[in-house]
Amino acid sequence: MAEYLWLVYALLSAVMAALVSVFGKIGLQEVDSSTATVVRAVVMALFLIGVMIVQRNFEHIGEVLANRRAMMFIIISGIAGALSWLFYFVALKYGRVSQVAPVDKLSVVLAAVIAVVFLHETVSLTGMAGIGLITVGIIMVALG
Repeated sequence: MAEYLWLVYALLSAVMAALVSVFGKIGLQEVDSSTATVVRAVVMALFLIGVMIVQRNFEHIGEVLANRRAMMFIIISGIAGALSWLFYFVALKYGRVSQVAPVDKLSVVLAAVIAVVFLHETVSLTGMAGIGLITVGIIMVALG
């Protein structure tokens, strides 16, 4: 079971991401998308601080802060995530969830390509076919 734990969490992530899209679209109908993104980020930060308190993970803060390389990439990741959500909420405000969400998942394809190029990860032939099918599916959804 432990070998499939990643899949359970990935599926839970997908369900929550789908709910973000739907609830976000409803919430954005009459408000500024950038302001809504900031409010969402504050809620997320407070929620995650609560999780850290419940899990009693305070001792890990020092090791993260002390590791300059880790901090640099965590900060860059945070900026990329913030920009992603700013753009995503603007797209949701003006577009349909059924089109915006799938196009946003082009990140899956881009992440795989970037991982191969910069992290030297390998992708099987089956994996490449899947990435190609995701790309074709995204194009079909975007144009349809």
